[in-house]
Amino acid sequence: MTSMQAASAANRFGLGARPGDWQVIGSDPRGWLQTQLQPAPLPAALAELPDSRATLDAFHALRMQRGQARGAATDPALLAAKKAAQREARQALQRELVVRQGVAVGCDDGFRERLVRFWSNHFAISVDKGRAAPFAGPMEREAIRPRLCGRFVDLLLAVTRHPGMLVYLDNVQSIGADSRLGVASRRRAGRQPGASARGLNENLAREIMELHTLGVEGGYTQGDVVEFARAITGWGLAAPQAPGREVFAFRAAAHQPGARQVLHRRFGQEGEQQGVAILHMLAVHPATARHVSLQLARHFIADAPPPTLVQRMAKAWLDSEGHLPTVYRAMLDDDAAWQPDARKFKTPDDFCVSALRACGLSGQDVLAMAVRLQAQLGQPVFQPRSPAGFGDVAADWGGPDALFKRVQAAQAIAERLPDSQGITPLALGGMALGSGLDAQTAAALRRAESVQQGVALLLASPAFQWRS
Repeated sequence: MTSMQAASAANRFGLGARPGDWQVIGSDPRGWLQTQLQPAPLPAALAELPDSRATLDAFHALRMQRGQARGAATDPALLAAKKAAQREARQALQRELVVRQGVAVGCDDGFRERLVRFWSNHFAISVDKGRAAPFAGPMEREAIRPRLCGRFVDLLLAVTRHPGMLVYLDNVQSIGADSRLGVASRRRAGRQPGASARGLNENLAREIMELHTLGVEGGYTQGDVVEFARAITGWGLAAPQAPGREVFAFRAAAHQPGARQVLHRRFGQEGEQQGVAILHMLAVHPATARHVSLQLARHFIADAPPPTLVQRMAKAWLDSEGHLPTVYRAMLDDDAAWQPDARKFKTPDDFCVSALRACGLSGQDVLAMAVRLQAQLGQPVFQPRSPAGFGDVAADWGGPDALFKRVQAAQAIAERLPDSQGITPLALGGMALGSGLDAQTAAALRRAESVQQGVALLLASPAFQWRS
């Protein structure tokens, strides 16, 4: 293995090199990556954050307070309680973002952390939809992280059943027309002039097919979406203060009865198992293997990855029935993944995390600053404003205004470095970029009048903007 491949292991497949990482990676970069394809415990800092059961209880309490405030709009005590709950929710989200950033900056297993970020964006929910905001972090911690190195169907099921996804894509409101609740809702609407009956919501079913599994060209029809949406009616949230720590609940009274026909297959299961069976089918469908393999290759290798690489990954998907480590290995073992022209333009998240890792910066103030910088650069954490997630190609992030803001961000990060850094900007550049440190950037770093100026030049350099 060459030094270029070692740089690719840390930068393209990981979150950026830190001082000392080259010694850890050694002469076997692929082996270093392979060791990260095992299940791992939740990082201790994340384990201390509230879980989904606590978040769900707070969610139910806030809904109750909102209802009370509407019923007594002038009651100062109720209004104050509502504002206090909203303020606490904002503070909790900020704590979540800072802790998450700290885990990424300080981790030793950058490939695993990059996989977390890939899947979190693949199954995107956005905190600008206020009801879903408290669940974004818990969904990543509880549904995604434990299943990075297992079967795709288990990951898909966990995400689909999580309160974050159920609330964000409105499945908690979806009711089968012929279910007990659907029939009762129509009767109630008929007795109350101006009232409307509650009914089917297709959002979750559509996004699962279009984004999470088959892809927009996956061969499904609007009829398939409707049938799938009917199959997952009743998938909702556990009741307030429900016993145990469960957050998902199947509401039989809201489920549309009868068999479903999806992608020319009949699903006659009853209740919750009908939706589960369809998700199992989607998880190992050839269109899913192609679509998600392309997304993985596009994220890790290049904006337009070699078709032969994608085909090998899709074959590994089908042969292993969606065993994700097998798919990852097919990507890592392909020589196309290690070619010099296989590189990725850094997203704002990549830029901020890799800059802090390269500079050895941490601490609450620095991490909070990085969260703010990432938002200013156009990628606020957990806020893609679309179920499609953030863009993953250079054209999404390389505009003139975006590049100017990166220069400003580079200066802000460099100013946090102490004068007695103990390492020259040139040495830092070699550590961060490996053989990717070009002669022009190296010359600029040698001429820097201070550590801060040199590091700002490094972080703003064209070479640092690429994962290569």
